[in-house]
Amino acid sequence: MIDISVKDLVKSFDADTNILDGITFDVQSGERVGLLGKNGAGKTTTLKSVVGILSFDKGEIYINGRSIKADPIACKRDIAYIPDNPDLYDFMSGIKYLNFIADIFGVDGDKRRERIEKYASDFELTADLAQPIASYSHGMKQKLAIIAAWIHAPRLIVMDEPFVGLDPKAAHILKGMMRSVCDEGGAIFFSTHVLEVAEKLCDKVAIIKGGRLIRSGTMDEVKGDESLERVFLELEGEQ
Repeated sequence: MIDISVKDLVKSFDADTNILDGITFDVQSGERVGLLGKNGAGKTTTLKSVVGILSFDKGEIYINGRSIKADPIACKRDIAYIPDNPDLYDFMSGIKYLNFIADIFGVDGDKRRERIEKYASDFELTADLAQPIASYSHGMKQKLAIIAAWIHAPRLIVMDEPFVGLDPKAAHILKGMMRSVCDEGGAIFFSTHVLEVAEKLCDKVAIIKGGRLIRSGTMDEVKGDESLERVFLELEGEQ
């Protein structure tokens, strides 16, 4: 089981402007929750705060009842994070990078081999694992980042625009992996600008605008009888 609780989150980069202004939401076990908003709305800042990469000025973030501020190491054992533009170690080969991540999380030899073989095969990356990451395309780096995120079987996976750069087959595989995590009691929290993906994949969505959540809830609560695209555009058009 896993859950996120974010209460009254405030983050500013200068004295005059709050990038996040009182964000409150929950992600429960078994849920796929999408964070929607235009560029600059605060999506990435929210995600980075949840996983402990960015500090925040006010509010609280709890992962399974533990404070990300007070006990970040314990929280991060349960988390995997995939940024929108994975910054991998280009001087490493793909397989060395995966083993490096597995070492950090203490994944034993048999489990890491099994997971690497499975996911590399699924993403058709097996033949490229011996090559330096510097030679990888953006899509290949994205696939490697996904494998690295799943290698320690995290219970909470946080992703920033995870489908950008993926071909249709890889996107389909990732959606299946996301569903499996939630079916096993984990949770997924991710940002996306692809509203069709959110509408089909998410149990709940939260729409952020100007650092504030302007609507959140189950898909039915957020969109009612309308399409998610229509609701999103209507909310974005409001002042």
